[in-house]
Amino acid sequence: MICISAIETIITSGVFHLANKKQDYKQMKVKIVNKSQNSNPFYSTVQSAGMDLRADLSEPLCIKSLERKLVPTGLFIQLPDGYEAQIRPRSGLAINKGITVLNSPGTIDADYRGEIKIILVNLSQEDFIVNNGDRIAQMIISSYKQVSWEEVAQLEDTERGEGGFGHTGKH
Repeated sequence: MICISAIETIITSGVFHLANKKQDYKQMKVKIVNKSQNSNPFYSTVQSAGMDLRADLSEPLCIKSLERKLVPTGLFIQLPDGYEAQIRPRSGLAINKGITVLNSPGTIDADYRGEIKIILVNLSQEDFIVNNGDRIAQMIISSYKQVSWEEVAQLEDTERGEGGFGHTGKH
């Protein structure tokens, strides 16, 4: 249950930040080193699942049609055990410009300490310019469990069985 008694919207350099005065939900602390000149990632709304990541560039970067580029963010994070960061495309860039994250979702493991970099691909027919500070992807923090395999001779039957890749119909 999320209960926020007072939210102030603060506008700073055209970016909306949320200042929560009282929260009844838990927040996890994550260590971050920010070597960029951009703000730390933040949630744009109270119910946002993802935080925008921004490009950390010394000069504009051109991504030609069907080309992929590794875009730095200047961010380094230390996640707690049992958590990962998922890197996902921004829907506006995808639909409006044909720009997406190539290995979506990308996974940042809890033991990774290097810079977060985003593999962008241009699926449009026009060049796309990335500027310093542009929002290029979203980051979601998610828990996970590791598995231990139990080898068996056969799996339990289900109604679906081995059906996949469109077996349920076109509509």
